[in-house]
Amino acid sequence: MQYLEALTPPTVMCIAFALMIRTLFRNQGGAAAAREDAAADAIILKQGAPQD
Repeated sequence: MQYLEALTPPTVMCIAFALMIRTLFRNQGGAAAAREDAAADAIILKQGAPQD
């Protein structure tokens, strides 16, 4: 039974990490992407950083 106790934390972390990655990929793009890009561009311009 000690092996089960040893494998539980890494298994839980693996599942949580996989769900986080899935959420990130599902939220890429979509209707809000252009608005988020415009906000990021505005911040860059406000800081005066050169753009590529």
